[in-house]
Amino acid sequence: MAGDAPVSNPWLSSARPSGGNNGEPQRSVQDVPTALTGPAAPQAGVPRPAHVLPVAAPQAAAGPAWWWLGVHGGAGVSTLEQAVPGGRDAGRAWPAGDVPQPVVLVARSGAVGLKAAQSAAQQWASQMVTGVELLGLAVVADAPGRRPRALRDLVRLVSGAVPRLWEIPWVEPWRLGASPTAHVPSQCAPLARDLSRLTRRA
Repeated sequence: MAGDAPVSNPWLSSARPSGGNNGEPQRSVQDVPTALTGPAAPQAGVPRPAHVLPVAAPQAAAGPAWWWLGVHGGAGVSTLEQAVPGGRDAGRAWPAGDVPQPVVLVARSGAVGLKAAQSAAQQWASQMVTGVELLGLAVVADAPGRRPRALRDLVRLVSGAVPRLWEIPWVEPWRLGASPTAHVPSQCAPLARDLSRLTRRA
């Protein structure tokens, strides 16, 4: 028995308890939600952007658990829709409705994509869009390797305008046409976990 130590799972390594021996169970890293990077609701005094996305009603009253909103063409919505099941493509338009619709902005990590994400975030923050619950921004890598400093700074800037930021790395098999479900990077796990928690219906 002494030599049969349990095998630890690196994806579920325990976090330190917060507050000593209070009898509460330890929370795993997997249970800790992604930290907020910006405001969780629109802010007063935010100027309207020059370029805006259209607003359209959702296709069905019940709708999906959340909507993927690509802020430009080729943002990676169709890939995320398969790699992280539960959401639906919003068709490049805000899916506003009578009941607030959960929305995740999606953009590539190039300058054009990040600036489009910045405009979309500003459109939301300036209260131009109602009937939407913005959950955050998913940035999908547009190239392999480390990003240039200018793009890293731009990601940091844009992340301050949305509630949460999730970054999806470059996946070479996706570029070659492989199914996203067969090559899901580990960075999709916190995205799936957060969206499941944020859209859980009572």
